[in-house]
Amino acid sequence: MIYYTGDIHGDPYEVIQFCDSKKLTEQDTLVLLGDVGANYYRNRRDTEMKKVLTAVKPTMLCIHGNHEIRPASLPSYRTKQWNGGTVWVEEAFPRLLFAMDGEIFNLEGLRHLVIGGAYSVDKFYRLARGYGWWPDEQPSQKIKDKVVQTLDTCGWQVDTVLSHTCPYPYEPREAFLPMIDQSTVDDSTEKWLEEIERKLKYGHWFCGHWHIDKHIDRMHFLFHSVEAAPQLLTGGDTL
Repeated sequence: MIYYTGDIHGDPYEVIQFCDSKKLTEQDTLVLLGDVGANYYRNRRDTEMKKVLTAVKPTMLCIHGNHEIRPASLPSYRTKQWNGGTVWVEEAFPRLLFAMDGEIFNLEGLRHLVIGGAYSVDKFYRLARGYGWWPDEQPSQKIKDKVVQTLDTCGWQVDTVLSHTCPYPYEPREAFLPMIDQSTVDDSTEKWLEEIERKLKYGHWFCGHWHIDKHIDRMHFLFHSVEAAPQLLTGGDTL
């Protein structure tokens, strides 16, 4: 079975509790929709987080968020093929996978397109205090071109989209932080995702980032909640 949940920011308690309560097995996959917190501190704290996540049985498929280092920047990661797409993985943690943006993964017959990354509204707060922030947090032009090329190849049809943030029209404005001047926020990723979403035929779209649990049509915002994969055909036709 495939399950999806949102940002855990280095706190695996709810994920571990869910896996244990549902008795998930090695045949299950749990998708973490960015900001996992396993590649943030670059020290023992990250290692301990990874140990906890891999102590449970399901494979964890992680999407790139805006509060973590891209695995391509870390020497401990290598790439491998997994369910039709490319992932980053460390030898010590073989079931903790980080999806490469623009890849399509075939999970239990459902084609999942991955588009990670987002802008950090707390960028200047983190920089001022010496916390981690990385300039490649949003998808680069190279990544955007790869996404479009992948969609051209598959005819702009997938079953499921996995992203960190959401297309611009779906932004949950009730989740905007009141202390942030929205005129200073770079929403270019959301506006680019809007272009993708307008053209794409898909069944469901799952995202995190906004720290809210909410549905808008086929758009699923996940934070604390966990959802199982809807068994839908491409384009939203029910099986």
